[in-house]
Amino acid sequence: MASEQQDAIEVPAIGRSRHFVDEILAEADIRINGDRPWDLQLHREEALDEIVARHSIGLGETYMRGDWDAQALDQFIYRLLDADLGRHISNWRNVWPYLRSYLINLQSRRRAFEVGEHHYDLGNEFYAAMLDSRLTYSCGYWKEAQTLDEAQEAKLDLICRKLQLEPGMKLLDIGCGWGSLIGYAAQKYQVECVGVTISREQRAYVAERYANLPVTVHLQDYRILDEPFDRIASVGMFEHVGHKNHREFMQVAKRCLKKDGVFLLHTIGKAKPAHTDPWTEKYIFPNGEIPAASQITRAAQGLLTLEDLHNLGPDYDKTLMAWHENFERNWPRFADRYGRRFYRMWRYYLLISAASFRVRRMQLWQWMMSNDRLGGVERIC
Repeated sequence: MASEQQDAIEVPAIGRSRHFVDEILAEADIRINGDRPWDLQLHREEALDEIVARHSIGLGETYMRGDWDAQALDQFIYRLLDADLGRHISNWRNVWPYLRSYLINLQSRRRAFEVGEHHYDLGNEFYAAMLDSRLTYSCGYWKEAQTLDEAQEAKLDLICRKLQLEPGMKLLDIGCGWGSLIGYAAQKYQVECVGVTISREQRAYVAERYANLPVTVHLQDYRILDEPFDRIASVGMFEHVGHKNHREFMQVAKRCLKKDGVFLLHTIGKAKPAHTDPWTEKYIFPNGEIPAASQITRAAQGLLTLEDLHNLGPDYDKTLMAWHENFERNWPRFADRYGRRFYRMWRYYLLISAASFRVRRMQLWQWMMSNDRLGGVERIC
């Protein structure tokens, strides 16, 4: 945070005439060059025209360049979203991302490894500095937790209890990340675990950290899976599947789940289908797509039975702010390696995400599904 404040001091607010953006921001009680934490401090006048012309991309890229700042960036974005200011700045450019996602399978097998190379392979040391001690890159469960480590362990245990794991069972984790769930389940619940990932860095980390546990990790696309498991989980991976592949994903789960098996899907979600924010898709999660509840139920229809749906959305705001705190504190270790532009990009990503969950634009769901299981599944929250 100190580094960001220093940037703002070095580039003083400019003298300027009133702009169309002033009127828009006023609806969210945001002032340009105001003195409140959520006010926008403008360093380059032309940035306002770029924001109007390029919408989400313009807002994010002008921030990355240092054209503007906000002392409390998460509060600034929260106010933008809460006032729905995007309705004032729409143009033909916003139609293309929506059409593109429907015309092209952005999450095809050929594209499957792109997000791993772009995002998850930034370096295990970098993620270790930002995340909890198990490198859990998904929403924590803060019901009784006070720290990030406690929230992530509570989430892992919640998943294991929902899955009703028992010693000797075999668990599949589709999109296992750095292996926090399979490592925890193998150690605490004495189950055999298999994980799949599209990140080489993640695979290497899991193989080394959990070498003494019954944990196997494969570098492969989920669509190749064809092996029976007692339980299946997918935590924070479904956002990379895409609506054109939702049905196939559920078919894979059905194919790999034993007749009395249970499947837990932990995913970010939106109220209705919509294309991914263009800035986020370009700079953070290539080919990403947040699913709507209707898309998930339609994909599972006739394959799996919905047993329970749990919304943890507000917990993601706290998780992201905890990640941001770790990122800011540890940034000096990575400043020379990644540079100032990356720093502004990454903090923008973390804080706009926190604001999106705070304003309830995005949710975090845990879907419990069964495979022809008689008597249903016990609800545990």
